[in-house]
Amino acid sequence: MKLVGIAGSIADQSYNRTLLKFIAKRFEGLVDIEVLDINDVPVFNQDDDQTNCAAIQNLCKKIEGADGVIIATPEHNHTVPAALKNVIEWLSYEVHPFDAKPVMIVGASYHTQGSSRAQLHLRQILEAPGVNAIVLPGNEFLLGDVKNAFDENGDLKDQRTVDFLQSTLQNFIRFAKVINMIGQTTDYEEEDLSAKNGTDTTVQGVDMNADDWLDQAAKKVNAVEGDSYVKLDSGLLTVDQLNYFLKTIPIELTYVDENNQFIYYNDFLPTEKMLAKRTPAQVGDALDKVHPQISSVLKHVKQVINTLRTGKTDLVSMPVPGNDEKTHVVHYYKAMHDEAGNYKGVNEWAVDIKPIVDEYLRETGQKLVNDPNARVDAITGASENPEVDTTTGASDTLQKIAKPEVKIDTTSSASKH
Repeated sequence: MKLVGIAGSIADQSYNRTLLKFIAKRFEGLVDIEVLDINDVPVFNQDDDQTNCAAIQNLCKKIEGADGVIIATPEHNHTVPAALKNVIEWLSYEVHPFDAKPVMIVGASYHTQGSSRAQLHLRQILEAPGVNAIVLPGNEFLLGDVKNAFDENGDLKDQRTVDFLQSTLQNFIRFAKVINMIGQTTDYEEEDLSAKNGTDTTVQGVDMNADDWLDQAAKKVNAVEGDSYVKLDSGLLTVDQLNYFLKTIPIELTYVDENNQFIYYNDFLPTEKMLAKRTPAQVGDALDKVHPQISSVLKHVKQVINTLRTGKTDLVSMPVPGNDEKTHVVHYYKAMHDEAGNYKGVNEWAVDIKPIVDEYLRETGQKLVNDPNARVDAITGASENPEVDTTTGASDTLQKIAKPEVKIDTTSSASKH
């Protein structure tokens, strides 16, 4: 993967440039990073358009040609430096290389906050109309007391800080591969999230967005319940038994039909405890109702649904941004088909695989160790294409990608310097 790095300072002695150069040197086995120079960028002035000057054109081409961008920002008066804001002004005026580009933010400062306020502002700037970058949610690397953080060779001294930086970079590599993959989808715009077309199993005459859709629809079709038997391909169960079975499977299951209607989830946990939060009132809703009404969110939903519908891949898998040493939540999406091969919707399951891995290690007496030569592969599951969690509006993962929540990391060693 090819990344470019931008330091938000034009000072001769820039610790943020030193940080970027360290990342490029230390993790060259994971990723190829080119650190760009912003020293020659002119002061932004709409009345004197210099978009075509060499400095701006070079930045634009380098960013467009990269798989992602790492921006290292100092903190000046509780915000980003003027030099960095100036660069973003030029790159969101007549040219827009940040549009849909994955961006990771890091930062170093003299004080203990580690540029936290500048990083918060930078996220907001990068998500502004005209910039439209897609910023890695969470995973913030905040390097404080930077004068004492590096040795004479420009290397970070503290190993815990280096380890946390590596985990953050690995998360960004996964994130960037996902974002770039869905951005390559070109035939998604006609994907209808309103579920207005219906399908042969759509319950007619009932408002699908009604909070009590389940009760109304069940009454409309005389749905069986209780101790009525249902003949399945490989079993005979009552409706009660089927519910017992599904609600005790220790993963979160969701069904979205081929009409993009959210019609089922196994309600085995309170909403606030779920990995992908869902509510009974959402059952029956069209996907454009259960997702936030944000264009970037809906765009990515369409892209991924269309990827599954058209058979570009039949399995979507993605680790959730923000995983740490205690959890590793993964969302999987499987395209469903009938006996004739016709697309019949999406089967989603969300699971924290960390307890499963821990149990395996305990039972076998093995342990996980870091492989310093490993190249991080963002592709999980059987799919050859890395994907993103966007199938149900009940899940908030995509919203975090398109409109990430900013959470300052106070647990990493980087924030303790």
